[in-house]
Amino acid sequence: MNEFPATLPGARADTLMWADPNVVEPAALDQLRNISKLPWVHRLRVMPDVHLGKGATVGSVIAMRDAVSPAAVGVDIGCGMAAVPTNLTVDDLPDSLAPLRKGIENAVPVGFGMHKSTASVLRTDERLKREAERLFGSFDRLHAPKIADRETRAHRQAGSLGGGNHFIEVCSDDHDRIWLMLHSGSRNIGKELAERHVATAKTLEHNLDLPDRDLAVFLAGTDEMDAYLHDLYWAQDYARLNRATMLAMVKTVVREHFPTVEFRDEVQCHHNYVARETYEGVDVIVTRKGAIRAGSGDLGLIPGSMGTGSFVVRGLGNEQGLCSASHGAGRRMSRNKARRSFTVDDLAVQTAGVECRKDGGVLDEIPGAYKDLQSVIDAQTTGSSPLVEVVTRLSTLLCVKG
Repeated sequence: MNEFPATLPGARADTLMWADPNVVEPAALDQLRNISKLPWVHRLRVMPDVHLGKGATVGSVIAMRDAVSPAAVGVDIGCGMAAVPTNLTVDDLPDSLAPLRKGIENAVPVGFGMHKSTASVLRTDERLKREAERLFGSFDRLHAPKIADRETRAHRQAGSLGGGNHFIEVCSDDHDRIWLMLHSGSRNIGKELAERHVATAKTLEHNLDLPDRDLAVFLAGTDEMDAYLHDLYWAQDYARLNRATMLAMVKTVVREHFPTVEFRDEVQCHHNYVARETYEGVDVIVTRKGAIRAGSGDLGLIPGSMGTGSFVVRGLGNEQGLCSASHGAGRRMSRNKARRSFTVDDLAVQTAGVECRKDGGVLDEIPGAYKDLQSVIDAQTTGSSPLVEVVTRLSTLLCVKG
């Protein structure tokens, strides 16, 4: 087994990888080298789920001094995970989970779907209602240009799943206890906020000679950076509200099928976001794109793909790794390549035993398109510099996709 962290040949800034550079796609390595050459980068850390992204690499943790790059967060600002354990066990489940999947799909809009108006739970759940009122009460203070007419859509998408690798799952842990888990982000409003600020950053003079214009940055002390961070923090809160709203809706469906169900403490974690942190006395702005915070004691969620399950982990506070861990298994091939490489029959085989869609519309999400989840976990739980420890493994029983 490889010893991690490894160094990245050709990198300029302090760069360490919890992945083998010899097996990472060359384009992703070139992208990491470009990031390391930005004059503002203090440290760059690479997680084992690393793969090529837009501008910045997915699975990268970038600590910058006095600067932030919107591409190092991505367009799905605040994307992340939420999960909650229950008092149910595998023995409490019926032979078929198809009715439960149908109930969840009827309750939560997926794909391009959205609510006809504000999600009902945002009117009836007092905690969520207060958060939604706080959030949308400040919508008119967003700085991105031409964003005002997106408010109605943002209201209607709060509590919706989206498509791609977003999902809602029912899982069982190592003790056969049932968990609910979901993955989603800031929907269209986060995407539009990100794209508008990226466009602004590309026009700034200090970005004109970058090795990749998609890595354009905002500088501390400027109106542009203040505006971006204001909007970004709003979108991160929106993403958290979106997940909390969906989780409340899924709980309602589960309660209809299992009236005696009880829900325990929730786990929530972003994996596309910005935070101000300090390492060895140096104040930095940390962007995690496809990475979670793994501070000492932090609970995190590392999903695999349809049929492969997920892990609940606890952070070890490894400052060498910028207190971070992977956000999932990570793709090993593009969506187009997955569609060319696999068939619907392959999808049925690879998701055997899981109540889920098994059609061409989700073929690009087939487990074979992703890296081996256990290897990704091993890379960050073993060796002389582990990032997390495993709390439990979650086995997928039901998966809802857009």
